[in-house]
Amino acid sequence: MFIDCEIDFEAIIDLFRSAENEGRDYLFEYEVYNLLASSGAETPPGANLLPRGARFSDEELTAMPGEKTVLKIVSPTIIHKTEVGGVRVVKKEAAKIRSAVRAMMYEVPENYAAMIERQPDHAPEQYRGLRGEALVQAVSRDLRGVLQVQFMPPDSDSFGNELIVGLRRTREFGTIISAGLGGTDTELYAERFRKGQAIVAASTEMVDGREFFKLFRNTISYKKLAGLTRGQRRIVTDEQLIECFDSFIEMGRRFSPSNPDAEFIIEELEINPFAFTEFLMVPLDGMCRFSKPQSMPVARPAQKIRNLLHPERIGIIGASSTRRNFGRIILENILAEGFSRENVVLIKEGEAELDGVRCVPSLEALDHKLDLFVVAIAAKHVPDLVDEIVRLDCAASVMLIPGGMGETEDSRERAEQVISRINEKHAQPGGGPVFLGANCMGVVSRPGNYDTWFIPEAKMPRKRSAAYQRSALISQSGAFMLHRASQCPELNPAYMVSMGNQTDLTLGDMVRYFKDSEEVDVIAIYAEGFNDLDGLEFCRAVRQAVLCGKEVVFYKAGRTPEGKTATSGHTASLAGDYMVCESCVQQAGAIVARTFQEFQDLFMLAEKLSGKCIAGNRLGAVSGAGFEAVGMADSIQSDDYDMELSAFRRETKTAIRAILAEKRLDALVTVQNPLDITPGADDLIHARVVQELIKAPEVDSIVVSLGPLSPVVHSLAEPTEPEFSMEDPESIANRIIAIAAESPKPLLGVVDGGRLFDPLRDRLMENGLPVFPVCDRAVAAIALYSKARLHADTIRLTHGCV
Repeated sequence: MFIDCEIDFEAIIDLFRSAENEGRDYLFEYEVYNLLASSGAETPPGANLLPRGARFSDEELTAMPGEKTVLKIVSPTIIHKTEVGGVRVVKKEAAKIRSAVRAMMYEVPENYAAMIERQPDHAPEQYRGLRGEALVQAVSRDLRGVLQVQFMPPDSDSFGNELIVGLRRTREFGTIISAGLGGTDTELYAERFRKGQAIVAASTEMVDGREFFKLFRNTISYKKLAGLTRGQRRIVTDEQLIECFDSFIEMGRRFSPSNPDAEFIIEELEINPFAFTEFLMVPLDGMCRFSKPQSMPVARPAQKIRNLLHPERIGIIGASSTRRNFGRIILENILAEGFSRENVVLIKEGEAELDGVRCVPSLEALDHKLDLFVVAIAAKHVPDLVDEIVRLDCAASVMLIPGGMGETEDSRERAEQVISRINEKHAQPGGGPVFLGANCMGVVSRPGNYDTWFIPEAKMPRKRSAAYQRSALISQSGAFMLHRASQCPELNPAYMVSMGNQTDLTLGDMVRYFKDSEEVDVIAIYAEGFNDLDGLEFCRAVRQAVLCGKEVVFYKAGRTPEGKTATSGHTASLAGDYMVCESCVQQAGAIVARTFQEFQDLFMLAEKLSGKCIAGNRLGAVSGAGFEAVGMADSIQSDDYDMELSAFRRETKTAIRAILAEKRLDALVTVQNPLDITPGADDLIHARVVQELIKAPEVDSIVVSLGPLSPVVHSLAEPTEPEFSMEDPESIANRIIAIAAESPKPLLGVVDGGRLFDPLRDRLMENGLPVFPVCDRAVAAIALYSKARLHADTIRLTHGCV
């Protein structure tokens, strides 16, 4: 059992230091038990190292309590001992112990060598290229002996009664904690069970033991351990689990790459499994790898992002006077957005002006410092130019449109030199310029009155006079951002920022800036990867944005599982890169999308519903078509969300029946949820039923299909028959727009019909009503959105921000 006491960090540091002095970056199993004893855990089972070649008396071999004893091979390379015969349970008799030890010293190297030859990609570095007897001998030489461990029989051998708990250092998110179904089949469980049921993970910097326990409660592991399944009894208390998680989290924070005072870094610490006997948590196996800390990255002067997004003076290099190259198109788009020509300067030798914009021959010829310098030259010239910009400190911010900063092998060494110069400048007073990119598409800043996209107006018509949304889209891929803007013009964010390869400014920097922006309520991010530890900084920025009342929508590309050959323990293969990213970002408070379509839908809902109240996850669903009613009911649950169909109160049902009776539809409609009001329901019926659901306290959100094909609904823009015109003052469009504007609850429309009804969709969207082409997509979107909003409200409440 874990007890509430302080962790003896000095004792743990001594363990690491002792191993380091022996040339090791890992602890042996018995040292891991000592670490647990110093971490606030109850004393682990008794253990006795039997070094290779040593002799022991009968009394020494049988000194441990119990009728049986456990023998485990001790090797720096063999992590999963069971698979190679490295774990045996024998009677506690001296002769049987000696016999088993001798057999293990010969059989384990043979078994492990055979495994390596079957799976050479899993071979430790020192064994690669070896085969046959040479491999067996190499493995044998590394054996340190056998660990004799006290046998403590578990309360139950049933499935699910073993627990894995681990810490792992990740490049992007620092130290993470994971827990779930333990034992030798733990990876199989993670693969076969639904997401979040076998294993959960979190950043040690973003949760405490109690918060992580809330995640763990959703797993099958907890249900088994807590006796919540048939035939099971509780074998551990909630308090034990919370204290265990607290202990691991505190160790993770102390020995973390994000802790500048860390003496050592825990690369991986895993107990697999914890077994349970008489309400004691008993570690049956453990491994730990550690390293020395590295230097922390230099802080960037991120306050200069304001110069980037709201520049007063812009400079451009790379605009051609003879053709419409990228630089020339960028100049045209900056001016077309309304930025003053007098405040733009071109770096162009041999020209006095271009398109009415002043030219100077070089950076050194500038007579003022620029807020923003846009670089649109050939990639091969970028490193030298960046070096000059840093030396002259002639701009507060720099936008690198081309690559040339490490994307190819040829440019990598030079790019590293330049990046080093940028960081050196950041460490000096003033910090030098910040760089966006390289290899980025630039920025559209509607509040800053400029657009540096190099896409011509003919290919991408701009709605320059249209009101923009109070949102920002930050994308690592310029093309992703471009395609979303083209495909979903209704999104129309105030800012669109292409990050490129994050040579300097990162996703975390940008979210941290927008959390304080008075122009933005919604921040949407498309990410492909994070710089070292910037995933953690990104999550911290998301959390701060949520506490400031912002909504954050997130999509992570590149979700393939992490290669299992890169890890020695179970923890990394269970909590792979995408799972860690998704979990950490969700816990920070973001709305996480699973697909491009979902990202667009959630971004749109966040823009249109951020001012609405989400009181719960009870849905009211209305349609004039039976298939839609069934489709809505079928869409309320998935691995990622769990919406409820509201149970209508008697008063709500009575009011709806009265509305239907006025049109003689009451005999055709069973008042239930989802509500099928039949194709005979006209504009007024749709509108009044929705109004009743808005008034109903048992309903939190509403999805209504507007029946565009119904013969009694006004749904056409230019109909041949006037009774179908959506211009009618009493049309569904005019009615539902007014209702949505006044509704304190989220209201979503569905217009399931062909292109003939695009004008209806456009009218509704332009006036603030979220509209979907099919009902199941609408239900899934509001379910995910509601779940994330409720989680964000919980975060704010926990931190006293509500």
